[in-house]
Parts: sequence; structure tokens; C-alpha cells
Amino acid sequence: MSSCSNDRDSNPTFKQPSTFVLNETNWRGSVFELETTTDSLQITWSQPDYTLENAPVVVTYNVDFSPMGTFTKAYNASAEDNTGADYTSFDAQTNCSLQLGAEQLNRLIQEICGYTSEADVPLYSLNSAIRVRASVLTATNEPLNPVTSNVVNIKVMPYFMLLKPADPEIWYLLGSDIADGSWGDVIGEKCIPMQTIEDVAYNTTTGQGKIQWIGFLAGGGFKIRGSLTDNWATQWGQGAAFGTFVKNDGGSGNITVPAPGVYTITLYTDADLAIKDEKPELSIEPYKGTAPVFDGMAISGSFNDWGDTAMTPCYAAGENHDWYIIQEFNAGDEFKVKQADSWDFNRGGMFISYDEGSFYAYGVQNGDNFVVPEQGKYMILFNDITGYVRFIKQKAE
Repeated sequence: MSSCSNDRDSNPTFKQPSTFVLNETNWRGSVFELETTTDSLQITWSQPDYTLENAPVVVTYNVDFSPMGTFTKAYNASAEDNTGADYTSFDAQTNCSLQLGAEQLNRLIQEICGYTSEADVPLYSLNSAIRVRASVLTATNEPLNPVTSNVVNIKVMPYFMLLKPADPEIWYLLGSDIADGSWGDVIGEKCIPMQTIEDVAYNTTTGQGKIQWIGFLAGGGFKIRGSLTDNWATQWGQGAAFGTFVKNDGGSGNITVPAPGVYTITLYTDADLAIKDEKPELSIEPYKGTAPVFDGMAISGSFNDWGDTAMTPCYAAGENHDWYIIQEFNAGDEFKVKQADSWDFNRGGMFISYDEGSFYAYGVQNGDNFVVPEQGKYMILFNDITGYVRFIKQKAE
């Protein structure tokens, strides 16, 4: 039932209520310990008296929750800046009750307060607050006679939780055998990130697991870095001879394969998982398949009328299997990666979210078109052996 903004003889006579009652919660006088309880926070309230005749009307309610106990600025999950936000509002409803689960409430607290690690979470309970806002909506959803309830306080003990699974931990190849051979840290041109492996699970807390790279190594030497910005604090190098690899040893040698060829590099970023699988943390072995060799690779899609836009080979000094390009896209653009001037070899598929602005996919022959999820300039990395596609959003200059 919707109300009318204009009074007619058949309409009830509206009045402006001064307030209505939000009842005390089931946790009155106690601390709501969110990590250990399976109970819900039960919220109930009375209906405001909106008419002189006590005629039935449909009232719309918004419940506000503040972990800080104040209601100054609403938190907006889609906003770029939530500085000063101190409360969140739940979706409008017409019932006079609401139940909030402990996990749901903890997630809201963590988002509003901006906790990024366990160290951020206070060791004391928060003096939180709840209120309800009521109004009658017109046929065009305009609120009439809004009114706010009393505020009910509650003590809440939050805990740290993962709001989303950790991104897979990726290491980087660089050296004389990699990209332009300069040992630089520019992705695509000077170094190459390793790849996740399809059907391999990654630790949701640490992002650790098993990663790989398959490509040509000439024997000039290279190393593997855990970060491009940690001044070589995390790295893999070579010990006394090839096959003996050492981690985080600044005096280690460059990894030098015994003969030129295509190799599979497998790295366990989780040492315990390597022990469980009875494998070394790092292994470098000749590739067991047959690697295709292409003169050129391109992207083709709706952005270029399905013509060819050439990709750049990462390794120009010999047999190349990694390609890159930086391209501007609109949200919803579709494309595939393909052999230059031919559709005999093409890769498509569905992107998997990696982190903000970055995506990856395990491309398959004649797969569905890749769909760009959001507008921007991206670097596309492609390995023509594995079909792995990495999509990295570029920062605005």
C-alpha cells in the first residue's frame, strides 16, 4: 500500500510523529563477543503513529548501526573515500524487527573502522549504537514525515576477519635470459611475473601455494624475486651448481640452465605445501611438451573491429613464448589473443579476479571472448604455451 502526498476525503489524516521506540536489545548490559557467539543481535521497534485515526499505513524503516556510537557520515562501500564515515544503513524494510548475525556485524565494523590486520582490532569492546529511521513513501518513493527513534547502545567486541581471500603470491623472473636481459624491474619489457596454476588452491589468508612459468632459457642466467620493491630481500638464486637453489642469500649465483631450451619452473611459495607434496620448493626441469613457436601474436576484438593489434615479444633475443601489450579499453569490450594474421591459434575464456584492477584467465582454444570488466588502460601479458593471460590495470600518469 503506498500513500498519497495530497489529502483527499478518503485519505487518512497524517500527522508528524515526534519519535517512536527502539527496544533494548537481547544483549543489554552484556558484551556482544562476535567471534565466540552463534547468537544474533535482535532488534525490534514500535510503529510510529502517523495518522489521527490510527489508520493502517505502510511505513518504511532504515536501521543504522554505528560501531563508534555516532551518526555523522554514512559509510558507502562503493565510495573511493570513506574518511569520517561512522555508521552504516541497512536496506529499507517494512517489518518492525531485524536480526543481525555476529559475522555480518563484525564484517560491517571492520569495513567502517578500516581494520586491515589483527593488530588494528582493539582489545576492548566498542561502545556502539543503533537507531531506526522511519518514513511513509509516496507513489514516487518520496519520503513523507520522516522520524528517528531513540538510540540504543550496545557493547560489541570485534575480531579480525578476512573480507576477501588473499591474492595469490606471485614472484618475478629477471636476468639475462628474461625479457630484454637488462635485469630491470619493468614488467613485460624487463621482467616477467610467474603464473598461477589452474586447479591449484591458494591459501586464503597468505595467498601462498604453487606457481609456475614455462618458457625458453638460453643459459645466460637469471634469478627469481619475491618483490620488485624490497631491494632483493626475497630472492631465489643458485648454489654450488645448477639444481642446488638457495633462498634469500644475497651471495647466491645466477640460476644457469645446463643447455638452452624450454623449461618449466615450479615454485612453492608455501614451504609446508612442498613438504606435503614431497617436492622441492623450487624446481627447474626441461618442458615435457612441444612448445609452439610464433612469429607474432595479436589481440583482436570489438575495440579494433576484430582486426589485429600486435603484441610485443618479451624475449627478443631468441625463442619467445611471452608477449605483452598496453591497450586502452572500455568496460564491456570483448577480445581474444590470437596468432598474428590467423585464427588457427586463438585463446579466450573468463577472467578471474586477482586484485583491484588486475585479472587473469586460463585461455583455451576457441574459448569465449574475454570481456573487459572496467574501463581503463591495461597491460596484457600472455604465455603461448600455457595460454595464461594476465590483465594489469595501469596507473594514471
